[in-house]
Amino acid sequence: MLPKLIFFLALIFVVTPWASPPIALAIGLIFGLFLHHPYAKQTKSLSKTLLQVCVVGLGFGMNLHQVVRAGMSGFVYTALGIAATMALGLALGKLLKVADTNALLISVGTAICGGSAIAAVGPVAGAKDEEMSVSLGTVFILNSVALLIFPAIGLAVGLDQSQFGLWAALAIHDTSSVVGATAKYGAGALAVGTTVKLARALWIVPLTIGTAFVKRREARIQWPWFILFFCVAAVINTYLTIGSEIYPWIVKLARIGLTVTLFLIGCGISKATLKKVGARPLVQGVILWVIVGVLSLLLIRAGVIGL
Repeated sequence: MLPKLIFFLALIFVVTPWASPPIALAIGLIFGLFLHHPYAKQTKSLSKTLLQVCVVGLGFGMNLHQVVRAGMSGFVYTALGIAATMALGLALGKLLKVADTNALLISVGTAICGGSAIAAVGPVAGAKDEEMSVSLGTVFILNSVALLIFPAIGLAVGLDQSQFGLWAALAIHDTSSVVGATAKYGAGALAVGTTVKLARALWIVPLTIGTAFVKRREARIQWPWFILFFCVAAVINTYLTIGSEIYPWIVKLARIGLTVTLFLIGCGISKATLKKVGARPLVQGVILWVIVGVLSLLLIRAGVIGL
């Protein structure tokens, strides 16, 4: 009776404005590690479906005109940067003996846009709950660190508004944390950071489809149909002005749904499953993030990449 009561009270809390994705995941992990989950089977299937629905909902926050403008100016180094980060992340995963799916999810989250990319690729890659939880937890921890230290580092090395916005978009995982860090730095940084990050976020589409080919089972391609609906949502948001006042509400509901999903995923983790995954994925995520952050900062300061 007590676990059920705590579960529903926690579920109510994670849909309030006081909750955030990292907090929801942490609450879910605490519940899963210390209490018996009374609805384990139901929430396991629900979380996978809800995750995909939320990814589609986030598409209503994509403005393709802004994405194209930002993407055209840096298409080449964006493509090269994503490819290099993916290759380095997967190589680190092999070196550290991280499970293939975990290594893929952390690499995807670092290369593109953190939790959203993991949410899109995870179901296609057949990720287990514990793999999703550890990968998302790693990304959210590093997001929190970046939000605190990036503005101070930018000021210390003398980055201008445009340079800092570009660096934040390349080296911070989630769009929300990019917005937070660049808003602290200045309006110019905020404008550059958000548009470049949106352009990078669109790379979720080819990467998820590519993952479907690589991870196909029994010679059958696992098509990520929800990514098609994500693209349709972005097109609707960009070109269909009728009903445009409801699009921000859809995005808001999608973010709440994603927060709930992270709570449900966390609840499904036990001490045994967490021990089985181990600390290696976190080590991989930290090393990869530091390399990407330092290297991109050096290239921006040297003028090799810029807008």
